[in-house]
Amino acid sequence: MPAPRTPAGSARDRILDTAFRLFYAHGPRGVGVDTVIAESGVAKATLYKHFPRKDDLVLAYLDRVDQAWFGALRAAARDAGDEPRDQLIGMFDALAGACRRDGYHGCAFINTAAESPAGGPVHARTVEHKTVVRAWVTELARQAGAAHPELLARQLTLLLDGGLASGVLDGDPAIAEAARRSARTIVDAALS
Repeated sequence: MPAPRTPAGSARDRILDTAFRLFYAHGPRGVGVDTVIAESGVAKATLYKHFPRKDDLVLAYLDRVDQAWFGALRAAARDAGDEPRDQLIGMFDALAGACRRDGYHGCAFINTAAESPAGGPVHARTVEHKTVVRAWVTELARQAGAAHPELLARQLTLLLDGGLASGVLDGDPAIAEAARRSARTIVDAALS
């Protein structure tokens, strides 16, 4: 029986919602287009109208992940107060929220990059995301008065990525608090 007709926007959203759920749980390589079609309830032609190649769907998924994760980082930083020093540490509260979430599978960007050939558009999108996050942290470090803001940003983003990985490997929400304490130590040393 064919899926009921829906407006294009809602069909696209259903496809993307379904892909988001499946890709995050199983990785883009572990989910075929036919599975996305079946679970989203759209016709094959509808999926290909919105996403001509699977990479187009994966890129849209990564854009949605970027909005959610980078948004959570910025919100956690803002919630820490007006001081950039506090924001550098406060952003680790986003890590705590992520690691406690049901169905947590780590960093979608790292997971997707591990499945994607270097030099391709999907891999490039994962690198772009990490670069943008690091640039934002670099600017916070600069505002906080770090003598070497790029180095501090690199250290903190490595700590974030390590926390994301450990959160899924260990399944221990205490990882986020350990990362936050480590961030405080690194920030205090960099700004002393």
